[in-house]
Amino acid sequence: MSTGDQSDDFEQLHALITNSEDIKGFLDGMTGFAAAMMSRSTGDRIECAVTLHRRKRSASIAGSSDEAVVLDEIEQRLGQGPCEEALETGAPVLLGDVATDRRWPQYRETLEAAGCRSALGIPLKLGPDAAGVLNFFAPATGLFTEDAIANAQVFAVMAGQALHLALRIAAADQLAENLRAAMEGRTAIDLACGIIMAQNRCSHDEAFEILRRGSSTRNQKLRALAEEIVGGFSGAPAAATHFED
Repeated sequence: MSTGDQSDDFEQLHALITNSEDIKGFLDGMTGFAAAMMSRSTGDRIECAVTLHRRKRSASIAGSSDEAVVLDEIEQRLGQGPCEEALETGAPVLLGDVATDRRWPQYRETLEAAGCRSALGIPLKLGPDAAGVLNFFAPATGLFTEDAIANAQVFAVMAGQALHLALRIAAADQLAENLRAAMEGRTAIDLACGIIMAQNRCSHDEAFEILRRGSSTRNQKLRALAEEIVGGFSGAPAAATHFED
């Protein structure tokens, strides 16, 4: 892989972060770039899938084709193959020829039936809480040469950095969404307490206790009851906002 190609791949990966709506979209684009890079490197059509390992669970997330995703998912279910071993060892793992290699017999049969003659697992470094593997599939033997594997490793370094950043952004977005939801819930509860205070001429603590008991009695979430009270106060007859203490 030339320096120019590396620069182009790096720019494309980072552009994906801002142009993708979610992690799945980013990974779809990333595996497409990975497949195109290895196709250039080997001179033949290479497909790619990506597996993410988080919270002690692995999942096939995306691929450059539906077939690549299926082959990756089968490997996860069998618990055997170059991708699985690369994930465990943190090093590239090559299945050079499905007809002669004696490892992973069930998975080799699956690959051969799908017209895949060799496969390559390249680990992604994503930090202490996650790991990943790029799983490459080739239609012939001898395509994953030392140079091709080296190119895949260079790409994996760039892809790992981009994916790590994308995961951090996604986590931050989720945190922001959770905080927003929590703030909205807190606002509804405070408004409901204000209504109860006005109607019962009580303190805020007493109003909150009335709301809490009402939530327990009705087997209804506190926020849901608060929103019901606020909605009833703004749009329904006043009596609809009362409930028995």
